[in-house]
Amino acid sequence: MNSRSLRRPITLLAAAAAAASLALTGCVAGEDAADPAAAGTGDGGTLNIDFATYNPLSLVIKDQGWLEETLAEDGIEVNWVQSAGSNKANEALRAGAIDVGSTAGSAALLARSNGSPIKTISIYSQPEWAALLVGPDSEITSVADLKGKSVAATKGTDPYFFLVQALEEAGLETSDVTVQNLQHADGRAALENGSVDAWSGLDPIMAGAEQAGAELFYRNLDFNTYGFLNATESFLEEQPEVAQAVVNAYEKARAWAVENPEETAQILADIAGLDLEVARTVILERSNLDVDPAPGEAQRTVLEKVGPSFVETGDVADQAAIDDAIATLLDDSFVQKADPAAVKDS
Repeated sequence: MNSRSLRRPITLLAAAAAAASLALTGCVAGEDAADPAAAGTGDGGTLNIDFATYNPLSLVIKDQGWLEETLAEDGIEVNWVQSAGSNKANEALRAGAIDVGSTAGSAALLARSNGSPIKTISIYSQPEWAALLVGPDSEITSVADLKGKSVAATKGTDPYFFLVQALEEAGLETSDVTVQNLQHADGRAALENGSVDAWSGLDPIMAGAEQAGAELFYRNLDFNTYGFLNATESFLEEQPEVAQAVVNAYEKARAWAVENPEETAQILADIAGLDLEVARTVILERSNLDVDPAPGEAQRTVLEKVGPSFVETGDVADQAAIDDAIATLLDDSFVQKADPAAVKDS
């Protein structure tokens, strides 16, 4: 087991979270809503924006109704679309079904490297949201033990790239395991019913699985990338004032979540259908909002580290595409002008 523990104390300035959609009656809550065909394409009078349980600030903004109140005077409606994972958010962004969407940094880089016209306009958290899990009776105790085993992971998301990096560190390749490409909640179900030997999980589903007896046998903060808030280039070009209102709301939500960690956990629990203690674990112990929201050098360094693995696994054609994406993805201009006071209370 890696010596860096996921369970660390937080300060008042490090109190928010990351998570993923929870299974409800056998399916992922909101996954169908993240289908591009279901969300609409926007008509200039509507802001199509995602919310996701792995992005707690989005939950706070939606719960408080700040964007609706702020944009109403301009006649702009707010359409909230739930993302079940970074891959779903990327699909909706690429299709134009949403204007703003939440992903892990690795997923944003993957999308941009493969031609998706998105920009990262804010960093919503530095989460420690992915780890490798096995069932309570498993004989697997190390990443090396995964050779020849089946592992559930959602391709195009941080847990998948967490798995890729963990295998590489252990001297293995993805070809040494059988990767079952399952959405996060389905990965947990597969682990619990014995369909796979291990699961590369994502909070809060991971925290729920742990509470139910699963073991997090490999953790590594360095293999988790930041939470990226992304927007389509067309939206930024055509509606920069609305984009600024979104970033303003995110900064208001960041301060609110820092001041109200227990309330933030309750919002997460309510939306994701979680036990409150599981939500508290995610918010209070596995997340950090004490992070510069401006996309910049810290994120660039992380992306430069994970980028080559995309080429090695065949997810991106060549390193040149990675380099171009890193050079063009990050846009800190909206954060630099952020004004939380401009956001109206509902």
